[in-house]
Amino acid sequence: MSDIPTEPGKTWSVYLVRAENGALYCGISDDPPRRFTQHCSGKGARFFHSSPAQALVYVEACADKGAALRRERAIKSLAKVAKERLVLTATMEKTDS
Repeated sequence: MSDIPTEPGKTWSVYLVRAENGALYCGISDDPPRRFTQHCSGKGARFFHSSPAQALVYVEACADKGAALRRERAIKSLAKVAKERLVLTATMEKTDS
């Protein structure tokens, strides 16, 4: 069990947002679409001050906040090509549905 307190029943996710310059930003949230809206409005990560958020390109549900934090760390350690594969896989899954 994680020592990070969470609300019961709250679903945490790790997500990737594509910036205008093509970079991928990785974060966690209990509501990725709401967080993406915050990134687009300039509230949130300073990452987007130099290149605005363009699209929420990947969302992965996690068991709890601790799991989301661990997954975020793992994704951040990936090379850009591996992150792009995650985005491509998610895009392909959407079109298969």
